Amino acid sequence: MIQTVTGKIKKEDFGICAAHEHLSIDLSRIKNDPDTILDDEHGMIAELYYFHRAGGRSLIELTNDGMGRDVKRLKRLSEATYVHIVTCTGFYKDPFIPAFAERWGQDQFAAHFIQEITQGIDGTDIFPGVIGEVGTSVDEIKPVENELILGAGKAALETGLPVSTHTSLGTLGSKQVEMLFGLGLLRDQIIIGHQDLNTNKEEVLDVLQSGVYIGFDTIGKNNYRADEDRLSFLIDFIERGFHKQILLSADLTRKSHWRKHGGPGYDLVLNDFIPALKERGVSDEVVTDLLVHNPANAFSIKE
Repeated sequence: MIQTVTGKIKKEDFGICAAHEHLSIDLSRIKNDPDTILDDEHGMIAELYYFHRAGGRSLIELTNDGMGRDVKRLKRLSEATYVHIVTCTGFYKDPFIPAFAERWGQDQFAAHFIQEITQGIDGTDIFPGVIGEVGTSVDEIKPVENELILGAGKAALETGLPVSTHTSLGTLGSKQVEMLFGLGLLRDQIIIGHQDLNTNKEEVLDVLQSGVYIGFDTIGKNNYRADEDRLSFLIDFIERGFHKQILLSADLTRKSHWRKHGGPGYDLVLNDFIPALKERGVSDEVVTDLLVHNPANAFSIKE
C-alpha cells in the first residue's frame, strides 16, 4: 500500500508518478527570493491539470517542515485534481532545519518523524507516505545533517516508510547509502535524490550498484546540467540493466518553473523528456518501469 494525503491506495492504482516535486513551498527565509514561494492555490490546481492531461496520476510532494509544508492544502489539491499526492515527514538540510530542531540528535529526529507517521501531521488525519527530503551539503555532511539522516533511517526501520534524500549537486550519494545500510535499512526503502546532477558517472554507478533507487529528478534544470547530458547518462544506465532502480521528476520549486509564469511545468518530463528517450530507442516497457512500476515499488510501505 501507498499512503497518500487522502488515504492508503494499492500500488497498482498509483499510475504515472512524478517522484520528487514541490507544489506548495516557501524557501524565502533562507534564499531571500520571492520566486521561491509557491502559495497560489488556484495556480497549483491549474498546473496539476496540465500534469494530469499529460498522463500524470501521482506526485510525491517533498516539501517538509521548514520548507513551507501545508498538508491541508495538499489534500485539497488532490481532491480537486484527482492526482494522488504523497506528503512527507522530515527536515531538509542545514540551514533549512527549523530552529527548534537544530540541536536534535538522531533519536529525537526519529521520534518526531515516527509521531507524524503514526499520529498524523500537525493534529490532522493526514499521514506522510515518505520520510524526506532529508539532505546533505555539497561534499560535506554537517553534524546536524548526520543526525538527521540517521534519524530518518531509524524512523524508516520502525515504520516501513521509504527515505527520499537530497544530495547537493548529486554529491555523497554513496555515503548516504552507507549510513542507511549501517542501520539495517532495506535497499528498496532508499531513494538517493538528484543523482542526475552528478557528472561523475562512476559515483552514480556506485550508488546504483548498491541496489537502491536513485532520482533522475531535476530534469529540465539546464542551468545546472543540460538535459542532453542527463539523457546520455540515463541511457547508459538503462543499457547496463539499472532501469528498475531509477525514478524521474523535475523538482519544481519556483514560480518561474510554472507554466503560468512561462516555465516548463510539472508535465515537462512526460511531454519532453520521455519522447526524447523514446527517440533514442528506449522501449515502452522500460519507460513504464521508470514512470509507473519503479515509483509504485519505491513508495510502497514495507511491512
